[in-house]
Amino acid sequence: MESVKASSLTSLSIRTAFDRTQFRKPMFLNFHFGPTTRSSFSLVGTNQPKFKVFTTISSTDSTETKNPPDAEFETRSKDDKFDWYAQWYPVMPVCDLDKRVPHAKKVIGLDVVLWWDRNECAWKVFEDSCPHRLAPLSEGRIDQRGRLQCVYHGWCFNGSGDCKFIPQAPPDGPPVHTFKKACVGVYPSTVQNDIVWFWPNTDPQYKDIIMERKPPYISEIDDPSYTKLMGNREIPYGYEVLIENLMDPAHVPYAHYGIMQMQQPKNRVKADREGGRPLELIIERLDINGFEADQDERSRSKFFPPCVFYAYTDSMVDQTNGSASSAGTKKERKIIDAGPTNWQKACFVPTKSDALVVGFRKWLNRYAGGQVDWRGKYSGALPPTPPREQLMDRYRSHVVNCRSCSVAYKGLNVLEVVLQVASVASIGIVAAVKQGAMSAAARTTIVLLAVLFYASSRWLAHFIYKNFHYHDYSHALR
Repeated sequence: MESVKASSLTSLSIRTAFDRTQFRKPMFLNFHFGPTTRSSFSLVGTNQPKFKVFTTISSTDSTETKNPPDAEFETRSKDDKFDWYAQWYPVMPVCDLDKRVPHAKKVIGLDVVLWWDRNECAWKVFEDSCPHRLAPLSEGRIDQRGRLQCVYHGWCFNGSGDCKFIPQAPPDGPPVHTFKKACVGVYPSTVQNDIVWFWPNTDPQYKDIIMERKPPYISEIDDPSYTKLMGNREIPYGYEVLIENLMDPAHVPYAHYGIMQMQQPKNRVKADREGGRPLELIIERLDINGFEADQDERSRSKFFPPCVFYAYTDSMVDQTNGSASSAGTKKERKIIDAGPTNWQKACFVPTKSDALVVGFRKWLNRYAGGQVDWRGKYSGALPPTPPREQLMDRYRSHVVNCRSCSVAYKGLNVLEVVLQVASVASIGIVAAVKQGAMSAAARTTIVLLAVLFYASSRWLAHFIYKNFHYHDYSHALR
């Protein structure tokens, strides 16, 4: 996939901060992709003892399943072909959006602008192109009347995509703003599970598609008896490799050793330091609508193509620090070189821990042509692999897209400067005050405060670096 960027999880991991008690935590993951793939995630937890829980990744059979899906495929209709452009796609979690400004996004190769229409009290998704001279509307602003205004010549559009004002048109001239060519393409959109979704077709026949078909719904996210965390992250990843990682729990003890901790079964002898173990996971159903899987009668997972993976278990304790591993991005080129149809020949997957990955590849090959249908928006050539500093930098991949993190980042940087100024000012006071005008005890106190302020600023700088910026990670030295 084009310079694909995905956010969150697996060979990349996400910082979470919920209670580390033994809550049963469902996790819901969705991702949008294009030349930019973004994955949004939601962590949901509760103590309700009777709810069967889940985790973000699961495994299944390798090349065989308990009920091999091949029999289903033999009787399927020849018209069973997955349509990539007849699906709902997540754009962003609402919590990370700023209603004051338009947001540029790229989903399944489409450039879109996401903005808050205060007149209709709804999030809108438009083509990110002004009909006048094709300037990106995402570079514009929301005007005083709540309309989306182009930054280039000031054309204004309402929530229906109609042009309401052309500054250059004489008021007594023909109403050129009412012409059909003056309108912006509007994508059907909705908010579900606190995430903005859109349907990637501006044809008016799909205007009310939400009445016929809705995005995949995860009830726990909207259940007030559960707690949840939501966010997003962008990392250079291909769609197929990203999903493989999300569906692969066997890599967690190794690729995320010391970062993400998994509870180990009691009375089990570790075979190695990381504690990897056999995983029993079975695909129970696989068709054009995705698949369901079961693991050890204590974990289940579902894949709703193309963008939602839903898994639950009570055995996962997440302690990630937001670091990313570059292993997934490095293997992506090898899979591209092998070709999507040769995946199972190129990869040796003899254990049941690979079952979900194999199930996904079967679904992709049999229903979706083995790869994303880009409709000419992407050539298939991968961009150069970015340096580790860029690949694993949390600031670029998450902080700039997260409203709460960006606010915290700015606030902590201001506090760091304040502490440094306070340190210098304290020393200046001691130096400026004449000998005898201040007691020795007062001088000592001010000097100690200066040292404390300086030490605090250094600690805070390290804290900001560790939590908001890149820091290297070596598996060999862990």
